[in-house]
Amino acid sequence: MRRNWRMITIVGLLVCASGIARAQSSPSGQGSQSQPAPQPGDKSKTPEITPLTLDAPAPVSADEDAAYKAFHDISSVDAKKKIEVGEAFLQKYPQSRYKSPVYVGLTFGYLEIGQVPKMMEYGEKELALAPNDVTTLAILGQTLPRTLHGNPPDAAQVLSKAEKYSKQAIEIAPTLPKPADLTDEQFEKAKNQSLAMAHSGLGLVFVRRGKYVEAIPELEQAVKIDPTPDPVNYYLLGLANKNASHFDDAVAAFNHCVAMPSTMQATCKSAADEAKKLGSTQLSSPK
Repeated sequence: MRRNWRMITIVGLLVCASGIARAQSSPSGQGSQSQPAPQPGDKSKTPEITPLTLDAPAPVSADEDAAYKAFHDISSVDAKKKIEVGEAFLQKYPQSRYKSPVYVGLTFGYLEIGQVPKMMEYGEKELALAPNDVTTLAILGQTLPRTLHGNPPDAAQVLSKAEKYSKQAIEIAPTLPKPADLTDEQFEKAKNQSLAMAHSGLGLVFVRRGKYVEAIPELEQAVKIDPTPDPVNYYLLGLANKNASHFDDAVAAFNHCVAMPSTMQATCKSAADEAKKLGSTQLSSPK
């Protein structure tokens, strides 16, 4: 699986071949003391994601079906090709009933190649059409706070938007009905993947606001339910605990990150050593 999305963290998000994205079927219905976040170049996981939504599939337009199928059949691993064909499809069929799943594919594609503004553009277009798309809500909720560098003028606005998207995903996910084509295990995994991203995004919003105590339960939930654990979330959980003066918990979280193969290992090892040193010289705060 390719891992080439470079920004503060790399979180490639791969659309599964079988999912509940709208119209992804044939016409017959088949188929402070805060440390900085990881810097550009750091790599994380590339989990498989099954898009989840309450919105009904779009009706199929026969004259566009072949063109959409060509787009749909391109592997998400080939992000540049997916983007090229998707953009061409929308140009040729601007009013297509397939707009929603094409928007989803382009959101994933632009995320994969690190073009965050284009990812946001198509993600927000998708949410305008399908406001209950839990996966897109979760992706935007997690990605926005991870792409903030320093303290830009629009930081408060970006964090507010990320908070909104993350909370919406967390609220909607438990109400999702299980699609007939997914097993209970597949559905639970897909739902937990989206929920983990949403809790991660909300946790990082709190970290960036200096609300470390509020961040801890969100990040704990993210690492608990994530079917493909993200070392970045363990780093952030360690960071929140360290700044809340929960030094033993901080060391434990950083050590989880160290134990996971990624470019975060050195950062987490240094952070664990620092938290351990602080715990030996300062009093820990009660939980």
